[in-house]
Amino acid sequence: MVKYVIQRLIAAFFTFLAIITVVFFVLRLMPGSVIEPSPRLDPAIYQAMMDKYHLNDPLIVQFGYAIRDYMSLDLGYSLKVNPGSPVLDIILSRLAVTVQLNYFSAFVILPFGLFLGISMAVKKDSLYDNVMSSLIILTISVPSFVLAALMQYLLGFKFGWFPLILEAEESLSWTKFYSMIMPILALSFGGIASIARTLRAELAEVLTMDFMQLAKAKGLSYGQTITRHALRNSCVPLASTFLYLFLGVLGSSLVIEQIFSVPGMSKTMMAAINGKDHWLTMGCIIFYTLIGLLMAIVADLSYGVVDPRIRMGGGKDA
Repeated sequence: MVKYVIQRLIAAFFTFLAIITVVFFVLRLMPGSVIEPSPRLDPAIYQAMMDKYHLNDPLIVQFGYAIRDYMSLDLGYSLKVNPGSPVLDIILSRLAVTVQLNYFSAFVILPFGLFLGISMAVKKDSLYDNVMSSLIILTISVPSFVLAALMQYLLGFKFGWFPLILEAEESLSWTKFYSMIMPILALSFGGIASIARTLRAELAEVLTMDFMQLAKAKGLSYGQTITRHALRNSCVPLASTFLYLFLGVLGSSLVIEQIFSVPGMSKTMMAAINGKDHWLTMGCIIFYTLIGLLMAIVADLSYGVVDPRIRMGGGKDA
């Protein structure tokens, strides 16, 4: 197990390095200068900035300096979005709102997805199962930003049940949470549908297996056979599905935060890309890359936690 974790960490490091390399050179090869000269900018200051960031050196040399800085958690300074502010401080200040959205979305996705998946599998081929399956397919087919726009128009503008945009309060209060309900729901619908569909398919198959009949023959009730045996076997693929689903929610929040004017990571990254603030753009991409790689490792390890019979690393028994 330890050997497998070490192997995955090494693979994640090289994957991270490859992604950062591609993004760095793509950004630097884009038209325009990283630091554009301006009549209002003193030539001495312009030259000092060029020297500080090694912009007069070849790209490969600039990349070497950048990797050295990233390894020491020095992400540089924002030059255009928040001029003079450290990139790490900007990310940390925007991170709270994004984490809150994804945190609350996860707490909505998991219970509702499990309930729908279990109830649909237990009532397989019933009217309830057919109706819910159709709704799930419809929910998966419709992009989250379309649902967000519809909710914003109907629930926010037409009926006035929720605020159209997020409250500007920094602390998490009831007023701010109330304004987060629509973004949370917009991020949750697709996740609920994916969890429910996966669990329904897995659980419906497990319920027909021979060991379930044996469990009933031993005197266990129908509910006990589901909770003690069927769910445990059905959750093996579901564990990694939920973790990768978290990445999908994190990616969807890039658009949802724009629709509801959420001052989170996605709004910062879009502003950095549009403003050609390369250091802030790299900082945001590093954040999303690290989260993705971490979730991939946790997803692999979760198989062994859910079902200890699964051996990690692909080794063979002696």
